[in-house]
Amino acid sequence: MKKKLVILCLTAALSVSMLNGCGGKNDTKEQGSTSETTEVSDQEAADKVAKLIDDIYVQERTDKTDEQCAEAKKAWDALTDAQKELVEGDNADPDYFGRDTGDASKDDPLNEDNIGENELLVVSFGTSFNDSRAKDIGGIEKALQAAYPDWAVRRAFTAQIIINHVQARDDEKIDNMDQALQRAVDNGVKNLIVQPTHLMHGAEYDELTEAVENYKDKFESVKIAEPLLGEVGNDATVINADKEAVAKAITAEAVKTANYDSLDAAAEDGTAFVFMGHGTSHTAKVSYSQMQTQMEQLGYKNVFIGTVEGEPEETACEAVIEAVKNAGYKKVVLRPLMVVAGDHANNDMAGDDEDSWKSQFEASKAFESIDTQIAGLGGIADVQQLYVSHVKAVLDAQ
Repeated sequence: MKKKLVILCLTAALSVSMLNGCGGKNDTKEQGSTSETTEVSDQEAADKVAKLIDDIYVQERTDKTDEQCAEAKKAWDALTDAQKELVEGDNADPDYFGRDTGDASKDDPLNEDNIGENELLVVSFGTSFNDSRAKDIGGIEKALQAAYPDWAVRRAFTAQIIINHVQARDDEKIDNMDQALQRAVDNGVKNLIVQPTHLMHGAEYDELTEAVENYKDKFESVKIAEPLLGEVGNDATVINADKEAVAKAITAEAVKTANYDSLDAAAEDGTAFVFMGHGTSHTAKVSYSQMQTQMEQLGYKNVFIGTVEGEPEETACEAVIEAVKNAGYKKVVLRPLMVVAGDHANNDMAGDDEDSWKSQFEASKAFESIDTQIAGLGGIADVQQLYVSHVKAVLDAQ
């Protein structure tokens, strides 16, 4: 009897063990399958958002733009933190919505109606970096409004890609050129002055003038003021009062920020200042060469001009590195030659990627230190006053 009982117990135990063993394998398979399904669904959710971002990363506004911006933000907000890290598209990445660029509420889009008869439309390329938009572009706009209280200052951006980015992420609506000009018409504006914040008479300036031309007969008077550097000139030797004023203002600010008493003191300490512009294939690219000429004529031997695009060729990063190295400077301060301190300043100049200017200067092993100053030209008071003088020139010519 005891023997039968032992056998029964062993049989029962074996059965339970076999059942548990089979159950464990099935559980593992099911867990693996669930994990794979979760990964697929996470990627699908991220890909959907990437597609929505790519759809608004365009230079043309349509009747669907507002809806698309809202849809993209709603889909992003619905993602988990893990899913957000998976967002990757032609232009989409986690930084599109996730990067902290400052408080958008501090920026005034200047898109109100009730303009009056006189409007001063300040036109910028734009930036999605909130702090820079408020300080650099906003700084110029505020300076112009203070100087001309009888004129209503309004804003327009020429980069629809940036307009869409700011609207989708921060729900801040900024007018493009057509919207701003139509707003002026609808408000009964009679006298319109357009002040570009662009650096030069480049492609963006050309597009601006074409847009204004389409509305020219809608106003009693329309005037376009000079961009920051004024007239271009025929070759690298041609400079003007605007370029001289900009050269002095930006160099003084860079020297002050670097805690030197003077540019000569910085030179004695072995420090060179490199101002990085955007660059362009437009004929106006000679403006960068003219700025280098201007620096040399002012005796600023330790100041160099470069461009992200490497146009003109002598402004390419590798060319500037050689120039600074051959001049014998061992310390370098990089600062943008741009109205705003946006994507180019933060990434192309001061970023950690191997192709950033900071990384390339470091990789050359020719310098003891590389410092960066992330600040746009628009935040410098003397630069703001140059725009004020450009508007004055237009008013005086009427």
